[in-house]
Amino acid sequence: MKLKALFSYFLVGVFIWSCNENTAEKSEISTEESSFEYVVEQFADIQILRYQIPGFNELSIEQKKLVYYLSQAGLAGRDIMWDQNYRYNLQIREALENVYENYSGDRENDNWKAFETYLKRVWFSNGIHHHYSNDKLVPGFSSEYLTELLDESGTTLNEEPFNVIFNDQDAKKVNKKKGVDNVAASAVNFYDPSITDEEVEAYYASAYKGPEGKPVETGLNTKLVRKDGKIMEEVYKSGGLYGSAIDEIIKWLELAKGVAENEQQANTLALLIEYYKTGNLDTWDEYAIAWVNSKEGDIDWINGFIEVYNDPKGYKGSYENIIQIKDFEMSKQMAVLSENAQWFEDNSPLMEEHKKKNVVGVSYKTVNVAAESGDASPSTPIGVNLPNNNWIRQDHGSKSVSLGNIIDSYNNAGGSGRLKEFANDEEEIAFEEKYGKTASKLLTALHEVVGHASGQLNEGVGQPKETLKNYASTMEEGRADLVGLYFLMDPKLQELGLTDNYEELGKTAFDRYIRNGMVTQLVRINLGDDIEEDHMVNRQWVSSWVFEKGMADNVIEKVVRDGKTYYNVNDYGKLRELFGELLRETQRIKSEGDFQAAQDLVEGYGVKVDQKLHAEVLERNSVFKSAPYSGFVNPELVAEVNDAGEIVSVTVVQPETFAGQMMSYSENYGFLK
Repeated sequence: MKLKALFSYFLVGVFIWSCNENTAEKSEISTEESSFEYVVEQFADIQILRYQIPGFNELSIEQKKLVYYLSQAGLAGRDIMWDQNYRYNLQIREALENVYENYSGDRENDNWKAFETYLKRVWFSNGIHHHYSNDKLVPGFSSEYLTELLDESGTTLNEEPFNVIFNDQDAKKVNKKKGVDNVAASAVNFYDPSITDEEVEAYYASAYKGPEGKPVETGLNTKLVRKDGKIMEEVYKSGGLYGSAIDEIIKWLELAKGVAENEQQANTLALLIEYYKTGNLDTWDEYAIAWVNSKEGDIDWINGFIEVYNDPKGYKGSYENIIQIKDFEMSKQMAVLSENAQWFEDNSPLMEEHKKKNVVGVSYKTVNVAAESGDASPSTPIGVNLPNNNWIRQDHGSKSVSLGNIIDSYNNAGGSGRLKEFANDEEEIAFEEKYGKTASKLLTALHEVVGHASGQLNEGVGQPKETLKNYASTMEEGRADLVGLYFLMDPKLQELGLTDNYEELGKTAFDRYIRNGMVTQLVRINLGDDIEEDHMVNRQWVSSWVFEKGMADNVIEKVVRDGKTYYNVNDYGKLRELFGELLRETQRIKSEGDFQAAQDLVEGYGVKVDQKLHAEVLERNSVFKSAPYSGFVNPELVAEVNDAGEIVSVTVVQPETFAGQMMSYSENYGFLK
């Protein structure tokens, strides 16, 4: 499970603008710490940043090889994510990139600039649907202009993928709305277009679920198709669906295994390779257990079909890869959360029967990202807690990581303009400026380490994807947020040395969460739209619920001043009690598999938007030039080999342009063409 960053988690304000780059050729720049340029460019609602890799130069050559091989394995599967997102994505991308590289006409007019922006948005989203809202991207040029570009550049694009760029077909990548056939209404390529919600539920009701008490993640690495009138699974594996890309992944993982830091790490990679060869979900569980127990060494990775946010039914995992280097000092500071995980569980407001009596193996590290691909790139999480299988987490523990250099890049790229616009008063601003970064870091840590690891299902209750269905993901993210919020104003944090003032830290965290959940995240959606992305939904239902329940005591006050709306917390102690009350209920819903209660909570508080407030927020936000969404180009790891073909050095080179990196990736890692 992952925690996504919102711009208001960081003090993001005015950013550097850069010129559009028209050339398709890759160019590079060297970087020095003192003059590192974090901002690459901005277009539409997107800002592209860079990140550094602290500690890379201190690695041994064998460790650098390991990082390099793992990064190449990750990139080898890049096109899997594109195809998972939508069945025509790869065809459309190839055509658009061919135009971008070969068109010799006017590249200065408005139509061409609109084409460039559309292509960059497609690159950023790994397809033609917005990475966050899931709405199909709307081109700022006509079908006639695209026809002109295709003809002039000698590019072919078949009729149906051409038309889908401009028509209303497949308008939503993922549709989890109440009252619709969620599968049929979602364009994501986990199910044949003819398959319905009812057919998916019927298929998986009788599908293999693993040994008693140790269920596998059924359907995680398959596409459900209809062949000769019969519904069946196509498995992602060598020789199966995506086999050509998976064979490349295996090739690089074999090389990584050969330079593993220790035997446990090598054995873990061997299991991952076996899983890719067979597609067997029991092997995936073996791998997950080995991975969560592989704690020695400075290098770690996330690789596989992992998060299920993109599946309206919560079965199918999106391809993802993150390579990590341990941040030793920060990990040491934050390890205290892992060491005290049982204390947090024992002192949480959950019902006693829902508490874990023995929180097993929760590990927390701050890491520095060395490479990302698939679902983690260009838009990246800031924290991750894995594995996702509940019984493995309960019996063997989990790994939680905070992506330190990613968070640093966000922080270093920003200003404080939006904070001053949307915060209620000077005290709120002062708290944010003093404790904001610490509050963000600790909420991420508590969310991942304590939140996702806490609580247990009642005996006999099915997995949340089966019981809570399309609400499972937002309920889990909200539950983890509530754990973090509840403990962010606890003297235990000061006792553990994580803050010098737990009360002011808690006030900062509560202010920023309510400000975001009630107001500032609305800049991410179009006027008139509902909130649909799971993390945004959970932030609104948490914030709206505590606002409503605290109205009698004026816990949170809605303030309208000079035509502008603010939310001011009047009683932080009572707000913490409300967070605890909602956490208790959210855990009950998960533990008991109470679908109706989950639906009432999410639909009642998390989806609908006050349109008057939304219009106001968009107007207030219009004065700021920085985009509401950020993502990253990846540092390029360049291997130098000797005459014998052996790697003798690996260096880090920062890409100069977003377009240059995207074109390079398509040329070098297009294994599904």
